Amino acid sequence: MLIKRRLSNLFLMIGIMLALNSAFAFDADPLPSWNDGAAKKAILNFVAKTKEEGPSYVPPAERIVVFDNDGTLWPEQPMYVQLAFAIDRIKKLAPKHPEWKNTQPFKAVIEGDLEGLKKIGTKGVVELIMTSHAGMSAEDFDKIVKEWIATARHPRFNLPYTRLAYQPMLELLRYLRANSFKTFIVSGGGVEFIRPWAEKTYGIPPEQVVGSSIKLKYEDNNNKPEIIRLSEINFIDDGAGKPVGIQMYIGRRPIAAFGNSDGDVKMLEWTTSGNKQGLGILVHHDDEKREWAYDRQSDIGKLDKGLNEAQKRGWTVVSMKNDWRKVFSFEDKQQDINATGNDGQ
Repeated sequence: MLIKRRLSNLFLMIGIMLALNSAFAFDADPLPSWNDGAAKKAILNFVAKTKEEGPSYVPPAERIVVFDNDGTLWPEQPMYVQLAFAIDRIKKLAPKHPEWKNTQPFKAVIEGDLEGLKKIGTKGVVELIMTSHAGMSAEDFDKIVKEWIATARHPRFNLPYTRLAYQPMLELLRYLRANSFKTFIVSGGGVEFIRPWAEKTYGIPPEQVVGSSIKLKYEDNNNKPEIIRLSEINFIDDGAGKPVGIQMYIGRRPIAAFGNSDGDVKMLEWTTSGNKQGLGILVHHDDEKREWAYDRQSDIGKLDKGLNEAQKRGWTVVSMKNDWRKVFSFEDKQQDINATGNDGQ
């Protein structure tokens, strides 16, 4: 009995020490992949103010933060990830659809016209997905997405796409949730494409993902209820659609919004024009060595109006090159490989 009590006390002490070490490490620097500077300071000050009694205090239930996905939480170059998914699916299904050879944008997919595909925009990507996956159940589509995301690899980094979530943003998501913020994805991408893997990748559950969608229909097939995907667009969650999507699916105005392109400007406007002082942040891709450098002239993730509005409205522009000590979690390992020429395999 005495031995059991001592072991119990020992385990309790170990648990307390581990918890304290974790807390001290977190308090020391909750955002270790962010360089000290104006961007990191703006985030830390904003979070601190929401918790302090006073005019800036925000009750936990109202601590809503929204994040764009492509280009904000993971790369969108050389093409949107969902576009890469659509291309693979169209090529696989093309033999069953000879009419696609003369119909755009399917013709561009079959011919490998990547430059043309880059210009089709969010609506074009949704149309590709809509047409190529109409008639199947939502469960079947979910399965297809999970199988693809588990095996597909990024053409530059040769890693699964889910391994390319930006390390600074993963730290930020954890930091916000540790301070009673509720984190949402508000993306121009398809909501049913993002939901299957968002929780495992970002810690954001399916019900906290807002995105573009196609129309769905409930069917009872021989006493087997199913949700069937139709070949009609329901909602495009981009540009002015993002604040609308937030209102429809979240029902609260966010107090912080993170984006990276002109498609996120309206979301940041909506967030920062509320009664409480909102935080608006744009990720600027200016690091061609570790990721990509692009903004005003890009076909993908164009950031032109956003840079102008940031100056007018006091939004914070995060320089990927200067504000992020690390872009991806694998960078330290890659540096070791470059130095030794040995990847350990």
